[in-house]
Amino acid sequence: MDLEKIKNRVLSFTRYIKDIAIVEYNHYPFAVVYPDFEALREAKIINIEEEIKWYAIELYNMEAKEQEKVKGYKIFTAPLPRGAAGEVDLAAIKELLNSKNVPEISDEDEPNDEIYTTLKSYISTITKSKIVPSSHLELDLGLDSLNYVELFVFVELSFGVKIDEAVFSRLMNVKSLYEYILKNRVQVDSIMPNWEEILEEKIDEKLVYSPIIMSIYKTVLYPLFRLYFRLEVVGEQNIPSYPCIIAPSHQSMLDGFLIESILPYKVLKKSFFLAYKQVFGTTLLEPISKHGQTILIDANVDLKHTMQYCALPLREGNNLVLFPEGARTRDRKLLEFRPFFAMLSKTFNIPILPVVIDGSYEALVSGKIFPKPKKIRVTFLKPIFPNDFESSELAKMTRDAIESELNRNPISL
Repeated sequence: MDLEKIKNRVLSFTRYIKDIAIVEYNHYPFAVVYPDFEALREAKIINIEEEIKWYAIELYNMEAKEQEKVKGYKIFTAPLPRGAAGEVDLAAIKELLNSKNVPEISDEDEPNDEIYTTLKSYISTITKSKIVPSSHLELDLGLDSLNYVELFVFVELSFGVKIDEAVFSRLMNVKSLYEYILKNRVQVDSIMPNWEEILEEKIDEKLVYSPIIMSIYKTVLYPLFRLYFRLEVVGEQNIPSYPCIIAPSHQSMLDGFLIESILPYKVLKKSFFLAYKQVFGTTLLEPISKHGQTILIDANVDLKHTMQYCALPLREGNNLVLFPEGARTRDRKLLEFRPFFAMLSKTFNIPILPVVIDGSYEALVSGKIFPKPKKIRVTFLKPIFPNDFESSELAKMTRDAIESELNRNPISL
């Protein structure tokens, strides 16, 4: 296995990696990455792991042979260890990867003032990791887009300091954020964010209803899918007649169109689909999304406004169709479910409808344009109601329900 060739090919897909080493780990290539933080700041990218995973490593994996796919990665916030001659110290990297003991984070001198104490105290409510001034908010503390919005709102309410993604991309460790607040504060308080209040704020966007066009899409797609993919639909009786969050597994680019073709006309006309601008805002797909009751989002731009826009269908009594994994599987296995959909369920007190899509992975493998006539089954499971569950519990319950059905009744390929 040519690890140097793999390294160079991964690097060819992105300009956001400053240094990378590929080592053999558990019989597969493993990537150790040091991002180009300056380039990421210039591009105002705040979801660093997602950028490196999906637009470098997974783009490489789509074309690689199975035994040469990068099966894991670790992102370092400090330069990779190097030997005396300046070469990457692969032995040191392997030792770090093989170590069963997680190294303790050393204590650092911390500012001794109310602003730092207040900020650290809040961050401790959204991460379980140890917090020190040098902690990177995403890569060390594990904060995601939902946490970012909460953090932005907390900083604005508590210190009178408004932060957007362009500013935040330069402040992605605790110390830098603290120093920015110290310089720009107008008050010092501790006011916790409230999602119900955040999502109820008025925004300029209006929902564009296209019931006739949606009906046309369904009328054309459903018989086509039934014939070409031998489409099988199970559990239609579980689709609520009242507003819900429709949460399907995500195997291919076909999935949104499959859901659109299957939903009953009355449900479809009141359903809006969440999609990424990077995909459905392209010249090819924008005309479809523009008239397909689609909400286009960008995960690195105006996150608070984006989440308010996503909530708009639910505020107006409609359904929202979103894929909790946030991306298509690259190996048929379920990805982790992002918690945003569960937070919406709790905030608006509406159920989640888990949906199992099986077979579309084989029908349209990532990187391919034209689908194969493989059998596809779509199963609507029983709705999950928020009740007194935490968002994390709801997300896990939804994922477990889908995974259980995939394992219990796999499609015959």
